[in-house]
Amino acid sequence: MRIRLTPRETSFYDLFASSASNLVTGSKLLLELLGADVAARAEIADRMRAAEHAGDEFTHAIFHQLNSSFITPFDREDIYALASSLDDIMDFMEEAVDLTVLYEVESLPKGVEQQIEVLARAAELTAAAMPNLRTMDNLTEYWIEVNRLENQADQIHRKLLARLFSGEYEAIEVLKLKQIVDVLEEAADAFEHVANTVETIAVKES
Repeated sequence: MRIRLTPRETSFYDLFASSASNLVTGSKLLLELLGADVAARAEIADRMRAAEHAGDEFTHAIFHQLNSSFITPFDREDIYALASSLDDIMDFMEEAVDLTVLYEVESLPKGVEQQIEVLARAAELTAAAMPNLRTMDNLTEYWIEVNRLENQADQIHRKLLARLFSGEYEAIEVLKLKQIVDVLEEAADAFEHVANTVETIAVKES
């Protein structure tokens, strides 16, 4: 463990924890979308948009703190990468809901619920892990599990694409649904980016 002789700005930890907790909110809204009828989806989209705005505020606060702090808890580029990846996840989740509403999708294809369940689990793990950045304890299992979930998400995504191109759907519907499942896959990738960044930070701090 490196010994630091200068004080560190600790508000980053709270901001990362808040940003990750907001992802749990977003994932719950995605789960809510699954059981909602077309009429109820607009209201869910409004709440998701509000959550995305809250995520932006946490991200901006982290960047502001980064620009105004001489001493940071870990490397600046890692703080930037972690904040950006957390923000990306929220953006992708919000985009998936927004596209579902804008495209007036009547029903999402079978398998999307598995995608969203993976995202919900990754969000819970990420929210639980962020407070541990203070001590760098109990993080190994987190990034291993998130990487496993991302591999699972890849398999689900490929099966969804095969279903979409099986001839079951009209061409225009394929285009709409593919964009939604692709965005959800990008969210899973972004969770992995967060976990990889946490692993990088932990290795540097060990």
